[in-house]
Amino acid sequence: MFARVREDIQTVFQLDPAARNALEVLLTYSGVHAIWYHRISHRLWNMGWQTLARLVSQFGRWVTGIEIHPGAQIGRRLFIDHGMGVVIGETAIIGDDCILYQGVTLGGTGKEKGKRHPTLGNNVMVASGAKVLGSFMIGDNSKIGAGSVVLREVPPNSTVVGIPGKVIVQDGRRVDQFDQCNMPDPVMELFKQMQQQIDDLKAEVENLHQKQQRGEQTDVHPSL
Repeated sequence: MFARVREDIQTVFQLDPAARNALEVLLTYSGVHAIWYHRISHRLWNMGWQTLARLVSQFGRWVTGIEIHPGAQIGRRLFIDHGMGVVIGETAIIGDDCILYQGVTLGGTGKEKGKRHPTLGNNVMVASGAKVLGSFMIGDNSKIGAGSVVLREVPPNSTVVGIPGKVIVQDGRRVDQFDQCNMPDPVMELFKQMQQQIDDLKAEVENLHQKQQRGEQTDVHPSL
């Protein structure tokens, strides 16, 4: 237990330049406290004491502002930086050496049963305000940009941004927007087409209006 506590404190020093000393981390870092509360509640959950586990997790949420369901599985050296508002669902799985920033949600998309929350591989970073929703895999060494909403699987070594989230970098190279595995958002494409049609109609109406002002013959129906 004490070895894990030391490991948690060392992780903070490695990732947060603002950390000054071990006592400060021990007493003031809510992300570290949330992980410790989760370890207790997770053990109680696995022992079959679900109600007590939920009470411990709720107390930890009240103290830290970070909500981690007792059923979530968390690997080693997780760092939750400025973690207010972080939510981690019951069936979420987080690998080793991951980083979560404030406002991150690892949630589900409905009331489905079974595995309904995401799985994060090793060395995954999820930036402030990002939402990862659904039962799918975020590959090792991937990064989720701030404010992104990720609704589908992310390959390893990828960077994802936007709503909905799109892979823009994979294995160190920018992803072509017409790549078969990362097609453009069809809803956005539809909006662009509609906007183009509206612009064309406006131009046609303006052209007809100018012709009428010049007294030229037009094919416009009299009712228009």
